Amino acid sequence: MDSTEHIRMLLTMRYHSRLREILIRTLLLAAVLATSLAKAADDYTSPESIDGSVRIDASELITLADKYDALVIIDARVQSDRKQGFIPGSINLPDTKTDCASLAGVLPSKHSEVVFYCNGPKCKRSDHAVAIAVACGYNRVFWFRGGIEEWLHKDYPIQKK
Repeated sequence: MDSTEHIRMLLTMRYHSRLREILIRTLLLAAVLATSLAKAADDYTSPESIDGSVRIDASELITLADKYDALVIIDARVQSDRKQGFIPGSINLPDTKTDCASLAGVLPSKHSEVVFYCNGPKCKRSDHAVAIAVACGYNRVFWFRGGIEEWLHKDYPIQKK
């Protein structure tokens, strides 16, 4: 092997070594970012209140159901969550499909009593749906912040499809 070939071989080895180092650093950075994003998603907690709505708990939901014959209970969770069980009589309208038109399809008027819930305080779906309902002009909006988590904790009945 002459000196030119030897130099080429050394440069190629250094080049591959540098590429390997860059790849390893990139993969480590990606892993750190993915872990940070997952942790940030797990750290979410719903606000204590949402303007334009009344926060209720599980027993207050039962009281409302007794008080208002036309009470609409909206499960803002996705179908896969709902398959695990839901509050009897609730309808499924995921927050991702909630808008003024979809609400008009399930609520007779802007003055209809409506309750939104999702998985609980670590779930943002009902927060989102409540904010949309209020922005659409609904004025009898109740938010069951504790959601299915609190419902199950109280040993209230659930329904499964």
